[in-house]
Parts: sequence; structure tokens; C-alpha cells
Amino acid sequence: MSTSNLPLSGARLWDSLMEMAKIGGTAKGGSNRQTLTEVDNQGRHLLARWAQQAGCTLTVDRIGNMMLRREGTDPKAKPIAFGSHLDTQPTGGKFDGVLGVLAGLELMRAVHEAGIQTRAPLLLINWTNEEGARFAPPMMGSGVAMGVFTEEEILAKQDQEGAVFGTELEAIGWRGEADPTMLRDCAAYFELHIEQGKILEDEGLELGVVDRALCQNWLEVVVTGENAHGGSPMAGRKDALMGAAKLISALEEIALTTLAPDGEPGRATVGQMRIHPSSRNVAPDDVWFSVDTRHSDAPALDLMAQKLRDAAAAIGAERGLGFEVKDFWYSPLTPFDAKLVAHCQESAKARGLKFKTMPTGIGHDAVYMARHVPTVMIFTPCHGGLSHNEAESITPEWAEAGLKVLADAVLATAEVV
Repeated sequence: MSTSNLPLSGARLWDSLMEMAKIGGTAKGGSNRQTLTEVDNQGRHLLARWAQQAGCTLTVDRIGNMMLRREGTDPKAKPIAFGSHLDTQPTGGKFDGVLGVLAGLELMRAVHEAGIQTRAPLLLINWTNEEGARFAPPMMGSGVAMGVFTEEEILAKQDQEGAVFGTELEAIGWRGEADPTMLRDCAAYFELHIEQGKILEDEGLELGVVDRALCQNWLEVVVTGENAHGGSPMAGRKDALMGAAKLISALEEIALTTLAPDGEPGRATVGQMRIHPSSRNVAPDDVWFSVDTRHSDAPALDLMAQKLRDAAAAIGAERGLGFEVKDFWYSPLTPFDAKLVAHCQESAKARGLKFKTMPTGIGHDAVYMARHVPTVMIFTPCHGGLSHNEAESITPEWAEAGLKVLADAVLATAEVV
């Protein structure tokens, strides 16, 4: 259905985004609202106050997930959920995660003002610690709710200063009594998010309808060689770092040439490295580095790993080095719900928006939700694909387009009565 008669306000959404950004605002115009800090507490209270003014009731579970509910007319109907997260990176922007929460709030405000009733309840969620910046791993709130992590292991996690997650959650007053797994009983979940990439902007599009999450394979590589003095001849060295550099270079080519049936290439990232002995004038004997590979096609992702192992063996034989490629973590290809995807596509078409159907290569709470709940995501463009950065930027028009499609799809699923 179209929400053309619903008093959705893009201007009010934008004002809310700017107001929330002041909490933990940084000198460079971003936001530092890391999870379970005092500024996270302030952001949560602001959201709760706004939502309660729009007729919502608040429930908090034992991991700190906020659930803001508007009842439906059918007491047996499962809730239609939507949302994202308010927590940020230390040098985060104004929109990552926050857009999805506050667009959901704007939907609640508009439905409240119009006096609209839905058959199914509406449920706005602010997930705890999506970012994983202060406490790792990321997506803890949705992960506990969907059974990826246990409550006990997450409550025991520590940050780099030794602060304990459960203690910090208690300290800011956001450890509730509800069971997080109750969120598996939602009928649907929608998440509006900035793309965190350049595809939509580069193609001149206003919206992305996300139909799947890429499969991911994280590996670790250890390269073993021999120490050598920096003044020794290059010939005959068994320099572990030079071997690692050659494999990393090969990884880029592997990603670009391993294609899905539709021609989509893979993605590969080396984000961490340790070098021993880490001395300016010693060729290293031991190097460790991480490898993050992603693909829209599961067999192609597997092939990337095999190509990586083959390249490591060849480089090792050529240079007299030992290579060990170890599996670390795997996330399967996650399809989103076809019916919900269709609702979003139909809304975008009806509103005359330029859009494409696309995957997400980035983890979101929606990816965990999809394990138990029919799920879809909606992307807005972001300038230059820049995210997790204080300069993160979108336009009010992009935000409003995402809001309208979110509202259309949610209300089509919740059934206005």
C-alpha cells in the first residue's frame, strides 16, 4: 500500500537525526556514541521519550535491546519489527544505524498522529552494540536474540580497559528483564540503512532494495621464514614479509577474477598484520595476517579460498617459506524474504524512485534476524560510500525516500484496518 495520505515528515526525520547527532557529537561533525557509555544512555533516553510521546510502550531485554511497541487490533498477531542501532564508531557519522532507528520513529509518529490502526503490532527496535567498537564482536544484541551468541558469554565480554559488558549495561540502567529470544517471534523485520558503498550514488539511484547478504569467509595466514640482517644480500633470503606481500597482491587478483554466474566479482580485505621481530633492520621470520573474503555466490567464495591456498603453496615453494592458511569464521549466503523484498520494490516503483535490487556485503542486525524472521533491508545512497567516518553524509531527499518505502512496506505487511 502507499502511505501517501500518512503525515510522514522528511523534515522532522532530518531534524531528529541532527538532534540525536548532538549526543556524542564530535568536533569534525560526526558522532562518538559508543555502546554502553553515558552518551549511549542519553541517546537511548531521547529515543524512548520521543517514542513514548508517539504512543509507544517500552520494553528492554536482558542484553539491553530496546523494543518500542504500538499495539495492533489482533491480539494474536505477531509484531512487524523494524529498526537498527544508535551506537556508533569512535569517529562515526550521523547516519549509520541511526537512520534506520529514527525513520522507524517517524513512522510511529505519523501513524500515531493519523490515528491509524494496524492488525499486527508495530515494533521499533534499537539493537545493543551493533558496531562492536567498544565490545567485540559486533551485532551482539541481535546475535543473542537469534541464538548466535549466548547471553552469558556476551555479558562477560570486556573492552580494552577491562570493563565488563554486563556491569556497564547495569551501570547505565539499560539491563531489562525481558528474554532477548522473544524477538524470534516477530512476523517480519525491516531495516533501513545507508549503503556504506558507492554503487547507488555512482549509478544515480535513490534507493536500494536488499535481497540478500553476501557469504563471508574469514581466514588467517601465517608465513614462516628466516631472520636476515637488513644489510645481507637479497638473494637467498627467506623473508616472510616479502612472501606475505606477494600473496596479498595475489589476493586482490583472486577477488577480481573469481566471478559469480552473473559476473559479480568477489571482495577481499587484509585488515590486520603482525610481524616478527618487527625491527627496522631485520628481514622478518614470521608474519601473521587476516583475510576477509566475501562473495554473492557461495561456490565462488569457496573457490577464492582454494585459489588463496594454491597461491600460498606456490609462493612458499618458490621462496622457501612455510605458509599456513587457517579457517577462522564463515557466514553463509543469507537470502532475504521474497515477499518483503517485493513489497519494497512495489513501493519504490509506485513512488517513481530510481532503485536497484542488490546484496549487502556488510554485516547488519538484519543478517542475524534473517536466521529466524522474514527480513529485508532498504539502502539509501551515501556520498562517496563514506561510512564509519565523521564526514559520513547523505541528503534529506535520500533519507525521505528510504522513509517512505520503509513505511509503505511495513504497513503493507502489518495490514492497516
